Amino acid sequence: MMERFYLIVSHVDRIELLVPHGVKLVQLRLKDLPLAEVKRQIARARDFCAVHGAQLVVNDYWELALDLRCTFVHLGQEDMETADFKALNRAGIRYGLSTHDEAELDRALSHDPAYVALGPVYPTLLKQMKWAPQGLDRLQKWKQIAGQTPLVAIGGLTPERLPDVFAAGADSAAVVTDIQTAPHPEARTAEWLKACAT
Repeated sequence: MMERFYLIVSHVDRIELLVPHGVKLVQLRLKDLPLAEVKRQIARARDFCAVHGAQLVVNDYWELALDLRCTFVHLGQEDMETADFKALNRAGIRYGLSTHDEAELDRALSHDPAYVALGPVYPTLLKQMKWAPQGLDRLQKWKQIAGQTPLVAIGGLTPERLPDVFAAGADSAAVVTDIQTAPHPEARTAEWLKACAT
């Protein structure tokens, strides 16, 4: 069963701040940091999440996830080119995969992922995307193709948009910017958790 609320953060400090408020699924997405710092943050996040009963998902760094005995990674399309899926499977590491078009979705599903992600569903402020907003119709289509594989919606999500996103077939809502830019991230996380529970 996929958690409906999927928090994505860019520093382990955010995990330590927000996970105790009831977050059960969190991705640590680290960019442009020295490898030693990446390793330190992943190890700290792994231990913290274990204590709080939350599932940590390591973004991109699948080799470190293997080394540090993490249990879940998220891979983008470029990462899939180099990832050793056999090694991940042998280690019992589950993985979620990003998709943006049907060819990518077919390729992702061929790896039997724990979930597939589609985004951006709505316009997003966080990063320049080469993909236009995908919209709810495409989300619905993705769910039909993905079948039993859980579908994560990402990009421009807000609590107000959640009913439409779940109605279109998303199993989980991944949240980055809305909480990252919130003046009170703990309160905003509580709002998200409540909205995802209804």
